[in-house]
Amino acid sequence: MPKLNIFVGTMYGGALDVAEQVRPLFEQEGYEVTIFEQPKLEDLTQNSADLALFCVSTTGSGDFPGNFVPFVRAFREQSPALPELRYGLIALGDSSYGETFCGAGRTLDALLEDHGATRLGERLEIDAMETFMADDEAVPWIEQWIESHQLKAA
Repeated sequence: MPKLNIFVGTMYGGALDVAEQVRPLFEQEGYEVTIFEQPKLEDLTQNSADLALFCVSTTGSGDFPGNFVPFVRAFREQSPALPELRYGLIALGDSSYGETFCGAGRTLDALLEDHGATRLGERLEIDAMETFMADDEAVPWIEQWIESHQLKAA
């Protein structure tokens, strides 16, 4: 059974809600899914999975939420090579913050790419100014993502 690890960076629970709403979509396709609410770098580097999904909200001026800061700090310090990692990224933000909109997701995406990981498809950016419930955008995006990248395992 293929494995999917979902890494969550959230301040008020929106990104965690997205992770919990998309989990069954992967389980229906035959994946064993683990959600990391307090992710550690080891969860990414030592917990091998066929696929990773990052659900990350942005706080302040493009910053990572508190629960995700230790992960990013360790990532930058240890600089792991991730050539085997295939991932998707859902970034949550608020366009009223201008240039820092989805800043955490964009920064994470660049970090992963710089370390050899391969993003499948485009990053989904969800704007709180336009979408009240983030999973309203995330669920159809994940359905299309699974289909277009032939991620069905069942």
